Amino acid sequence: MSAIPTEFTNVTAVTKANVYFDGKVVSHTILFADGSKKTLGLIYPGSYHFGTDKAERMEIVAGSCEVKLDGSDAKTTYSGGQYFDVPAKSGFDIAVTEGIAEYICSFID
Repeated sequence: MSAIPTEFTNVTAVTKANVYFDGKVVSHTILFADGSKKTLGLIYPGSYHFGTDKAERMEIVAGSCEVKLDGSDAKTTYSGGQYFDVPAKSGFDIAVTEGIAEYICSFID
């Protein structure tokens, strides 16, 4: 597995938050000079479903979560330093049972 980044330099941060599920999932978008973007966020305890348009890589920075990709019955637990990939035009269920899961979401072309 690749190392999870600890910082990004030379980016533009979008100040308006992306708020989901009554504030239980919150992220901010960062834009890179090459036109790519990522979101940095927090997931509070609960179970949530997200749909995807583009393929995504979800890197867990801290905390832990349980994930089930659409079309699969398998649930996998991920913790800080690990990641999972989500296919385009798909989705996933994510659950946090305690604490806060911190993540970086990269949109893959």
